[in-house]
Amino acid sequence: MSADLSPARARALSHVASLSTGPPLDPSLRVTLNFHPDRVSGGLTVLERLARDGVYVSQFVTGTSNGGLTAHPGGDRWRWESRIFGGAYDGASAHERPVYGALDFRRSPYGAAPRFGSAHFRLSAEALPHATFCYPDSFLEPTDFGVAAAGHRLLALSEADARDALDDYIEAQVHGPVRLDRHVEALVLDPCFQGTEVEKAAGALPCPVEWHGGFRLSTEELRRHPDYRGPEYVELGAALAVDGYLDARTIGEAALTGRHDPQDLKRVWHCLARFGR
Repeated sequence: MSADLSPARARALSHVASLSTGPPLDPSLRVTLNFHPDRVSGGLTVLERLARDGVYVSQFVTGTSNGGLTAHPGGDRWRWESRIFGGAYDGASAHERPVYGALDFRRSPYGAAPRFGSAHFRLSAEALPHATFCYPDSFLEPTDFGVAAAGHRLLALSEADARDALDDYIEAQVHGPVRLDRHVEALVLDPCFQGTEVEKAAGALPCPVEWHGGFRLSTEELRRHPDYRGPEYVELGAALAVDGYLDARTIGEAALTGRHDPQDLKRVWHCLARFGR
């Protein structure tokens, strides 16, 4: 990634480093990028597009997101990045901007931030010194930052916090193109996609494929949590369930029909990601 460190990226890293204090991160830790592998944009699934392009890019480039979609001049994401990175990217191209993930300090098989998707890329050690970190998520306008050389204190902040299990991740911003053939140790998928087009598309990527334990939630368990995202999303999840169970593939298939608000399906996914492990 060092060869791809543009002046804007270098300024962003330097700015966050100036805000960071404390001991360094354990170099064996990894950044993970969670996403939904089966979502479709422009006629291609996420994995098909990644196989075509070979690079994981930001929502400023794709125009898609598993969170909020405000990546445009003057939008919230643009404003947050201007604040966090000291204006380093204000005049930069979309392709220069960082991609978002989380620091997997808990070494979870599901990735560090499953609220953003059932799959994740586990990045190589090379990504760590090219990443900046904050706690909590940047949309909350945090004041605690870190870099590889001074980021360990963020772990204590996260562990001491009382945030929900889907919200207590340490956000990572990776400054440099994430090339699948050079910067990814593995793509980790949910086993519900075994034998599907998702697995086929994954096989076209220039990185190893692994499988985690899977997200699976019974409607009985789902109905125990009406206050988590709201009873309407419990009912939607129950309606989508197959043979009494909800998984990532089922929600993805519902997204493809176009009959459901993506924000509603996102909340159903949150229920599955929170209670279906």
